Amino acid sequence: MDASSAFQDTLPVSSDALLSQLDDWGVAYKLFHHVPLRTVADAKTVEQDMMTPGERAFLTKNLYLRDRKKRNYLVTLDQDRDVDLKALGKALGVGGLSFGSADRLLENLGIRPGAVSPLSMINGAKAGVTFILDPIARDADVLFFHPLVNDRTISITLADLEVVFGHFGAEIVWLPEMD
Repeated sequence: MDASSAFQDTLPVSSDALLSQLDDWGVAYKLFHHVPLRTVADAKTVEQDMMTPGERAFLTKNLYLRDRKKRNYLVTLDQDRDVDLKALGKALGVGGLSFGSADRLLENLGIRPGAVSPLSMINGAKAGVTFILDPIARDADVLFFHPLVNDRTISITLADLEVVFGHFGAEIVWLPEMD
């Protein structure tokens, strides 16, 4: 199974159910449909079609990580930020960061590889996953994320993401400065 909406009914929470929940909460967002995106390079092929001219957009890369103590992290960074796991671990005050497996990703965030997104905290909050967000997001007009599948993207404001996280029982931890 891939991470597209064709298989969303095999997830703990489907993309359709998540979007319906956002609607029920009165969260404003724009939904975009596109080919499945698995990498930042893939995303860059469709981003211009989603952005409004002059809009400051936070375009992301999302990492599901574990530390030596088996704690889970979802880290959302600017898509062009270089990632050094050792430096990231130092900034977070944790050691031995590594990528979590596909099985753990499904278990803890309820998604498949290629669809990693802050919106997966709908499952991650209950599983004790810590969400870390790049402070660059504070300067953006809109943030772009997959709604649990990789052939859809939503744009949402940071204020609305904070509302969503309140409903999830999740909190945003801002990434400290990294050396």
